[in-house]
Amino acid sequence: MKLRLIDIAQADQLAAGNISLLMGVLTPQNLIQEFLSMTRAILKSKTATLIMQNEPYLWHESAQGFKAYPINQALESDAYFPQDLEGSKMDMQLIDYQAMIRDLREQGLSYQQLTAFDLKTVDQSSYGQLIIFDGDEQALHCPEKLELIGRLVKGFVQNIELHLEFDELKQKYEKQRILSESKTKFFQIIAHDLRAPFHGLLGFSEILAKERHNLDDASIQDMTEYLYDTAQSTYNLLENLLNWAMAEGGHLVFQPKNFYLKQSSTVVYDVLNAIAQKKNIELIENVAEGLKVYADQNMVTSVIQNLVSNALKFTPMDGTGKVYIHAEKKEKTVEILVQDTGVGMTEAQILSISQPDIKVSFRGTSGEKGTGLGLVLCKRFIDLNRGQLIVSSKQGAGTTVKVILPIARATPQRILKY
Repeated sequence: MKLRLIDIAQADQLAAGNISLLMGVLTPQNLIQEFLSMTRAILKSKTATLIMQNEPYLWHESAQGFKAYPINQALESDAYFPQDLEGSKMDMQLIDYQAMIRDLREQGLSYQQLTAFDLKTVDQSSYGQLIIFDGDEQALHCPEKLELIGRLVKGFVQNIELHLEFDELKQKYEKQRILSESKTKFFQIIAHDLRAPFHGLLGFSEILAKERHNLDDASIQDMTEYLYDTAQSTYNLLENLLNWAMAEGGHLVFQPKNFYLKQSSTVVYDVLNAIAQKKNIELIENVAEGLKVYADQNMVTSVIQNLVSNALKFTPMDGTGKVYIHAEKKEKTVEILVQDTGVGMTEAQILSISQPDIKVSFRGTSGEKGTGLGLVLCKRFIDLNRGQLIVSSKQGAGTTVKVILPIARATPQRILKY
């Protein structure tokens, strides 16, 4: 049997182990090849092989170059070194030596003699094994040279650990960097969306306070309606901000229970129907009386309210627009659907709202603008309730948002913190 060669350039397509990649096996700074070359030089051997734990192929260095070969599943080199072995070198006195010879020949490795070293860590776990084949007879039995190889092995193990620690720190840094950028962007969006309405609030409040006597009833009515609508939308933004901060900070109380879905849909209808009428849109609530779900009622109400608010935001105000709230009972779930006859979305827009990042949202049919924070909260709340959110839309033909929640069940109610 012969070793089957793998092109090193294709190794990344063969699920190369994390450690080999960290040691630069696919780069010009190949520390594995350098390590094997040094061990060969010391013992004047023809070849040296490195078998890393849980990796699909071994690394083979010889006068013909550095190559990779797939590992036979029978080759479990970590089993050849007894756990209580003092040091890391294998020799013919160890009882597993013959097993190693047998499996290496099964692998296709032909040789006259070998010596092997375990890549042991301080806690006696192993990263893999170094096997040196057919070295100079005198060198193979030279304690000083074998001791030198042992030191190289220890240094190589320490190098692996440094690379693993660096990689872990790098991943943590990237996560913190992304989080920091997300928070910065988030605060920029929030600051912008809070500052804009205050210009109107302060301006019209000043007019009412200082020029009330110069205004007619119609002007006053228009101003007070504007102040009310602006204050309401700003309050909704702050409410969403508070809920988002609680959810992200782990202080959100999640209290799932069996409840009638009609309770949530009715609340949303009562709150948003006035806005729908003002925009000349028909809001239709059609949820069956006896339909029950198992979820956190406050979260479900917030999700429906956010989805209906978005639907109203993107539905035309020409008198033809409609927004529907209805639900369907399935075998183990309940599907809540919020549908509109609005402007719809492109595939790119659907993809963008599916991402967890906070983004500036699109302007509505009457120029409304938000942060997209509501959709972030919806996704977060639905995930907590072990549900799904599915968006289907076609530009110019409206949007349907489906929320799938667990159906009511006979289980004790629990209060959980996330």
